[in-house]
Amino acid sequence: MDIEQIQKLLNMYSNIKWSKHCLERMQERDTSIADVKSCLQTGEIIEYYPNDFPHPSCLIFGHTQENKILHIVVGSDGNILFFITAYFPDTDKFEKDLKTRKG
Repeated sequence: MDIEQIQKLLNMYSNIKWSKHCLERMQERDTSIADVKSCLQTGEIIEYYPNDFPHPSCLIFGHTQENKILHIVVGSDGNILFFITAYFPDTDKFEKDLKTRKG
């Protein structure tokens, strides 16, 4: 899984599945679908989870339309892009760059 493959699936609207958890977190955090898509279009993969079940997933660092840093966790079976969660990172769990997870 790489960012180009994720971006390709993002542009194939019928190949996107949103988890209930992701949609609930987005609503709680006032994050729009446009913000999530912006994050994926401008983003980079900062962590890989190849052994996640039921599909490999990854953590993406990117920016919202208002240029806020956003993290998105997505998974893929190669054909469908599964949105797992979305959140605004903070320095409690990440270093100042908001890309590097604290020990």
